[in-house]
Formats: sequence, structure tokens, C-alpha cells
Amino acid sequence: MKNKVALGHILGLFTGMVWGVTFTSSKILLQSFESIELLFYRFIVAFVALFLMAPRIFKWQGIKKELHYMFAGLTGIAMYQYCENMALKHTYAGNASVIIAVAPLLTALFVYIYSKGKQKLKANFFLGFFVAMIGISLIAFNGSKLQLSPIGDLMALVCAIIWGLYSVNGNIIASYKDNILQATRRTFTYGIIFLIPLMIKDGFRFGIERFGNPVNLFNLLFLGVVASGICFVTWNYAIAVLGSVKTTVYVYVSPVVTVVVSALVLHEEVTALSVAGTALTLLGLVITNLNKKRIGENSDDKTVS
Repeated sequence: MKNKVALGHILGLFTGMVWGVTFTSSKILLQSFESIELLFYRFIVAFVALFLMAPRIFKWQGIKKELHYMFAGLTGIAMYQYCENMALKHTYAGNASVIIAVAPLLTALFVYIYSKGKQKLKANFFLGFFVAMIGISLIAFNGSKLQLSPIGDLMALVCAIIWGLYSVNGNIIASYKDNILQATRRTFTYGIIFLIPLMIKDGFRFGIERFGNPVNLFNLLFLGVVASGICFVTWNYAIAVLGSVKTTVYVYVSPVVTVVVSALVLHEEVTALSVAGTALTLLGLVITNLNKKRIGENSDDKTVS
């Protein structure tokens, strides 16, 4: 069991790191693709990748289970990804990064509510959250002043709420103990279906010629196969082993990785504030995981319906 828990932490950390790279990769692709086009192609590639890894047909699971898979596709795939793009369109990237980073706290609160108070919130969780938020704020604003953008900031908050709901629902799906590859593929199926109305609303063109660009192809394969196909599987495995609260705190790692990758790939400047923010963010993650018996430990927060 200890090996499974350790693997859960490793995969949670790995997923958070990979998702930190997606900002740079998406920024490159958005020069050639509209956001809704990028989302659709990304999850089509992810679906195909998972089908090749687990080609067996995942049969109808019954209305109760299918509703949870449907909710996962609606929240984690369609709504979260779309709202994040809308937030970045209407607000500053720094604002969005800080507000979306509230997701671990909201996840903990949702788990507390769903468990009817049985899952207690520990002091080290709040302390770690506070320290990490200071670090993420330093990384995001990097000396620039905070500027409010009501519509975009509200959309970013909606993102954090959606991710919290997706994470709690992930506990329920994990309790079914279905094949993770097939279960994740089912989630993608519903996510893609829910993207279709948004594609009609925002306009969509296939533009196959764009895939002839090696840079576009490489980044799309990275987003589809690695950041979506593989990472949603590793994230779901971590939730199954650790619970949603302990897993979700690994989103703190993403802004740190974004700073490093942006410096290496986009040649963005690394400042003293971003270094300090990186240190505080990682310290917050360590504090959150200090105690052996803490919020989200093992199966305590994996409440089932």
C-alpha cells in the first residue's frame, strides 16, 4: 500500500509539472488555432491515444455511473478548458493564475461538504495553501500591480469552482474501480460531445494544412497524447490512491514549471521575485504534505455516492 501511495504522489507531481508546460505549448499553437479548435483537436488526439493503449470497448455502465462520467466530461473537459480560455481572453494571466490556484481550497471545502463534515480540514493544509498562494502571486504578478478585470476574474473563479467539482466527482468515479484508461476515455467522449455546441457557437474550421507545420504537430501531439491522454490517466490514478484533496494540491507545481519553461523556450526573464515565488510555492506544497495523517490521506476523502 505504501508503494501505491508513493506512486500516487509521484504521478500527482508529474501531472502538475506537465500541465505547467501546457501554457507555453498552447501559447505557441494559439498563433495558428482558435481556442475552441485547439481544445477539440487536443482531446480528439487524446481519445485516439487512449483507444490505442486500451482498444477494448468500454460497455455502457448503467445510468448512475454514466452520469458521473458525463459530469466529469462536462466539468473537467468542456467547461473548465473553455472557461480558462475565456478567462485568459478577458483578464490578465497573473490574475487568472492566482484565482485558479484557489482550486485546492475549494476542493477541500467541497469534500468537507460532501462528506457532511466527516473529512476534517487540518491546520497544515491551510498554512500550506497560504504560503503557496503568496508564492504563486509573486510568480504571477512579478512586481506589477494588481489590476482587476471583473468578467475575466469571475471566469477564472468559475474555473476553480469547476475543477473542485470535477475533483470531488473523481473520487466517486475512482470508487467504481473501472479500468482507468477506459474510464478516462469515456470522460473524453462526453467532453468532446459537450464541446460541439461551443464549436458551433464560436465557429470552427478544420484547417488540416496547419498540421503540416512540424512545430504545430509536435505541440498538438504533446498536448493530446501527454498532457491530456497520459496525464488525465495519471491524475485519475493519483485521485484513486490519495483522494482528490491531496492530489489537487499538486496544481501548485504548475506555475513553477511554467516559469522555467517560459524562460527556456520563450526566453522570458527570470527575476528575483519569480525565484522567491517559486521557493514559497514549493514550500507551501511541502507544508501541505507534512503530517502523516492529514486531509485527503489515503481513502478518507474518497466518498462514494
